[in-house]
Amino acid sequence: MVAVVLAGVAAGTINTVVGSGTLITFPVLLAVGYAPLVANVSNTIGLVPGSMSGAIGYRRELAGQRGRILRLGAAALLGGTTGAALLLILPEEAFQAIVPAFIALALVLIVLQPRLARRLAARRGEVAEHRRASAAATYGTGIYGGYFGAAQGILLIGALGLLLPESLQRLNALKNVLAGLVNLVAGVVFAFVAPVAWGAALLVAAGSVVGGVIGARYGRRLSPVALRGVIVVVGLVAIAQLLF
Repeated sequence: MVAVVLAGVAAGTINTVVGSGTLITFPVLLAVGYAPLVANVSNTIGLVPGSMSGAIGYRRELAGQRGRILRLGAAALLGGTTGAALLLILPEEAFQAIVPAFIALALVLIVLQPRLARRLAARRGEVAEHRRASAAATYGTGIYGGYFGAAQGILLIGALGLLLPESLQRLNALKNVLAGLVNLVAGVVFAFVAPVAWGAALLVAAGSVVGGVIGARYGRRLSPVALRGVIVVVGLVAIAQLLF
C-alpha cells in the first residue's frame, strides 16, 4: 500500500511537470501482483484526481485559453474513448511496439520546437487549418492515452508546441487539462466494463493528488530551457524502460 501511494505521488508530480507518470505506477502495480490489464485500467482511474489538482495549480497559465480548452477538450474526450475501447479489444503489444518511437519523435519536436515554430509561423495560413491540425493531434494522442497513457503528455506538448503560438508553460498547463480529460473518459469506460482494482486505484489517486500539487508548485517555476531539459530526460528514461 505504501509503495502504491508513493508511486502515485511520483506519477502525479511527473505528469504535472512533464507527463509519463504511468511509467512509475504501472510497473509498481505489476510488482505488487496485479495483472497487466487490471494494473493499466486501475492506474488510469487513479491518475485522474492528480491531473485535476495539477490543472488547478496551473490555473494562472490557463487564463485566456477557455475556447481552446473547449475545442481541444472535445477532441481529447473522443480520443480517450476510442483508446479505451481499443484497450478492451486489442492486445497491449500492438501499441507497445511503437511507443518508444512515438516518444523519441516527441522529444525531437520538443528540442527543436522554438526553431520550428518560428519557421512555421509564416506558413501556417488560415487559423481554421491550424485549429483542425491541433484538434487532430489532440485526438490522436487521446487515442494513445486512453489505450496506455505512458508519455501522453510528452506527445501532446511535442505536437501542440508546433501548432499553437504559446509559451511552453502555457502549453504544459493545457496539456494537464487535456490529458486529464483523456484519463477521465477512459476511466469512466473502464469503471463499467473493465476489471478495476478499486483499492489500488484509490491509493494511486490519493498519491497523485499530492503529486499534482507538488508538480504545479515547482514545475511552474522552471524556465523554458529547464522545463525542456526535464522533459527530454524523463522521455529518454521512458524509452529505456519500455525497451529494456
